Amino acid sequence: MSLLESDEQNSIRESVRAIAGPYDHAWYVDRARNGRKVDELWKAIGEAGFIGVNLPEEYGGGGMGIEELAIVAEELAALGSPLLMMIVSPAICGSVIARFGSADQKERWLPGLATGDIKMAFAITEPDAGSNSHLISTAARRDGDEWVLNGKKYYCSGVDEADAVLVVVRTSMDDSSGRARLSLFIVPTDSPGLSMTVIPVEVVAPEKQFTLYFDDLRLGEDALLGEVDNGLRQIFFGLNPERIMSAATSNGIGRFALERGARYARERSVWGGTPIGAHQGISHPLAEAHMHVELARLMTRQAAWLYDHQHPAGEASNIAKFAAADAAIEALDRAIQTHGGNGMATEYGLADAWGFARVLKIAPVSREMVLNFIAQHSLGLPRSY
Repeated sequence: MSLLESDEQNSIRESVRAIAGPYDHAWYVDRARNGRKVDELWKAIGEAGFIGVNLPEEYGGGGMGIEELAIVAEELAALGSPLLMMIVSPAICGSVIARFGSADQKERWLPGLATGDIKMAFAITEPDAGSNSHLISTAARRDGDEWVLNGKKYYCSGVDEADAVLVVVRTSMDDSSGRARLSLFIVPTDSPGLSMTVIPVEVVAPEKQFTLYFDDLRLGEDALLGEVDNGLRQIFFGLNPERIMSAATSNGIGRFALERGARYARERSVWGGTPIGAHQGISHPLAEAHMHVELARLMTRQAAWLYDHQHPAGEASNIAKFAAADAAIEALDRAIQTHGGNGMATEYGLADAWGFARVLKIAPVSREMVLNFIAQHSLGLPRSY
């Protein structure tokens, strides 16, 4: 792994900044607060080939990796316009379909996912299962040459703007362990038997959260992704990209906050004309937050490189997600404190980023489950749950 980004990666950063520049934080917040989508930004990034930069070239993607897709997500967030669907659609769903999909499924879904013309949501979380996927109760049963789905999922992002949902369901039980055997299905959002309700949340973002209801929803055999009862392994293939992309988004939010905090500290003068940034009580907290963001960025890059080069990436992906989420919150808090009362003012565009950053400490995996993973797999400590 090189510590320096390639010329091509630097070009991606520069291009994304140039394309997304007009779609700044004020533009993003205005649309999010007024229930509008950010289709213009999504389309601009897609037309430039960046939404599917990680997907195979033969299906219209860039043929690169999660490392490059993470660069796109980070730069969007650094401009103040983080997009949840970048994490979900090309990273989770695109990666899993590219790896486990049939030839027909790849041909049906990957070209649209690569250009952004198709969006796909992801549904795994359930009210009574939480982080324990073995307790998933949404089930699919065979009925002749069809599958019938019943159950409920919640906290599914962006379903109202998605063409399909990648759904994790129980298809049988392991009698010896009592755990569910899982499978993956691609469910078009216009399928009869699928309904949804919005979950109101205190997050300023264009993507809404939904509870999904599956009521005798019928699917053909072609909706099954990969092998029946082998969905758990397939899910984990997509969850490391999810963690890496979440980390990249957090890193971008941290950079966004620090840029605004440092700029204010350079310009604001209240004690005899000296900028407040000249005082260590202001400069040191910002400098410390910057170091933590940079450390998280380095860990995120390592995780993406390991994943793209087919090395074990679970530890690095979890550490990156954990570190980046904490660093983003710290950076935002210190940038807000630097602004004093203005840190809470709408026009300064910091407090409205808090909800999104705070969510990334909880999702897609809680910091407590990350600590459980590291304790068990990295330190060899007894399983605690």
